[in-house]
Amino acid sequence: MKKIEGSPKNLKQLLQNTKYSIHYYQREYMWQRKHIEELIDDLTSEFLEYYKTDDPRQAVADYGAYFMGSIVLAGRENAIIDGQQRFSSLTLLLMYLNNRLKTIGQSYNMIETMIFSESFGTKSFNINVEDRQDCMNAIFNDTDFDTTGAGESVKNLYGRYQDIQDVFPADITDDMLLHFCDWVAEKVFFIEIVATTEQDAHKVFVTMNDRGLSLTSTEMLKGYILSEIKSDSSREKMNGIWKDKVLTLKKDDDKGDETFIKAWLRAHYAETIRETKAGAVNKDFDIIGGSFHKWVRDERDKLGLNGSDDFELFIKKFAKFAEVYERIRQAETTFAEETKYVYYNAQVNFTLQPQLLLAPVCYEDSWPVIIEKINLVARFIDVLIVSRVTNYRSVDYSTIKNFVFNVTKDIRMTDIPTLKQKLEQQYINLAFDPAAALSDLRLNSFTKKYIKNILARITGYIEEQTGVASNYCNYMNTQTKNPFEIEHIITDHYEWFTAEYSDQDDFRRWRNSIGALLLLHKSINASLNDAKYDYKLKKYCSNEGNIYTESLGDLAYQNNPKFKKFIADNNLGFKSYTSFGKNEITERIAVLVDLVKLVWNDDMFM
Repeated sequence: MKKIEGSPKNLKQLLQNTKYSIHYYQREYMWQRKHIEELIDDLTSEFLEYYKTDDPRQAVADYGAYFMGSIVLAGRENAIIDGQQRFSSLTLLLMYLNNRLKTIGQSYNMIETMIFSESFGTKSFNINVEDRQDCMNAIFNDTDFDTTGAGESVKNLYGRYQDIQDVFPADITDDMLLHFCDWVAEKVFFIEIVATTEQDAHKVFVTMNDRGLSLTSTEMLKGYILSEIKSDSSREKMNGIWKDKVLTLKKDDDKGDETFIKAWLRAHYAETIRETKAGAVNKDFDIIGGSFHKWVRDERDKLGLNGSDDFELFIKKFAKFAEVYERIRQAETTFAEETKYVYYNAQVNFTLQPQLLLAPVCYEDSWPVIIEKINLVARFIDVLIVSRVTNYRSVDYSTIKNFVFNVTKDIRMTDIPTLKQKLEQQYINLAFDPAAALSDLRLNSFTKKYIKNILARITGYIEEQTGVASNYCNYMNTQTKNPFEIEHIITDHYEWFTAEYSDQDDFRRWRNSIGALLLLHKSINASLNDAKYDYKLKKYCSNEGNIYTESLGDLAYQNNPKFKKFIADNNLGFKSYTSFGKNEITERIAVLVDLVKLVWNDDMFM
């Protein structure tokens, strides 16, 4: 092996005006939302440990650093052999920070040179992969990008940027944004390992992953638990159980074992969580998010690990709850009537769901009891999400983790009657008022996916109640050639409506109201771009939409006895409209309020 060099470098030193390549055989960007949530939470929490109100930017020089691990590079091309997931994700974060600074009229001089550099008058991204260029340009310019037909990396990159927009905490306010940029650029460190040849770089990578550095928290936890079991035969048996369950958990997700163990330990054993203030120290919840094997060892008394039998039982519990977690994961990705609320919550990326669903489950529970508990908690999560987002309150990881943790402790290992009682009180505490929330709910970058989900749920509910199979899954599916999109009933031409709306802002508020929105196929939506209401209405009623869309016209009420009965039974104000303005929007909001009360209610506790 030729010369190998390793040195600590911060993100600015690594990225500024420096090009990197990713070879075709390892070029997929695979990170999912949960990885982005953990990265953003780790970085922002670390920064807030040091930041103090009124700190000048120069004070950041004395803040503590954050270590991101190693990056292994090869040859003159700076080929990334190990580290592209983190590098690519940090580039997305830099793009987010750059775009946010633009919106508040500020700039950070070095940030663009960390994202791309210029040679002979041509700009290109520092992490240079040809088939990502269009997507990266759209992200950099903060414009929409159609991922239809795109490769896996492109879809993941665009999705993770949207996740950063969702999960970046409100705690990092505009007045400290430049401080945070300084800290990310100057205080986030890697160990850069550079090999002369690609072959040598791969040898370094293999060596790192074949020796001590390869042991994950899962493997070290297994080693510790097994070492405390006295009987050789029992230890061998428990080792087999552990291996089988870990392999199952890693089947579709290389980090699936770690994700499960974190959720399980937090759900059943964590008692404390870091306070949301500068200088606060990590507690159970936060430590489990990192080296959970150390936490288990340090907290063995809390976990009741006193003798050999206790450690054996721990592995049996691991196996049981791994099965429950697998069932939850399956329910999140594949719609099933039995666990539909778990699926609904996953469609809006509520990643703390497994922790909450595991919390009330007991080791002794039968599968029917487990499913009932999962459904009760999933129904509560469903209401929690809609109650917050309709009031413009985030449900992202960093914002809601403390609340979720407190609910987790409240419902931990309870029987079904107690669980219903506790969830009912949590429901009451939400004080969800659909009438107040929906009257002010409008489409914007934050509410877009939640409004789409609300419209899809309501439309699916009407379909179910009128004897038609719910089309919810199709309404939410973005991977088809012609997905459903949010349609504005009122065309974006203020000049056509000056008699009704006082100014552009008044027009936008009413046009973006949830009462003026529908779901339509993308192709139809695009074809109606500049059409007036009378033309749109013909399309809405031509069986190309759905029952909620069709309800604007007369045909929905003709020869449709089940729909008419549904309206009468629930005293709903559905009616057809020949024109559509403020009065009609107000009436549609009233209908939506009644529908939301039907879909999101407290009957789960009865």
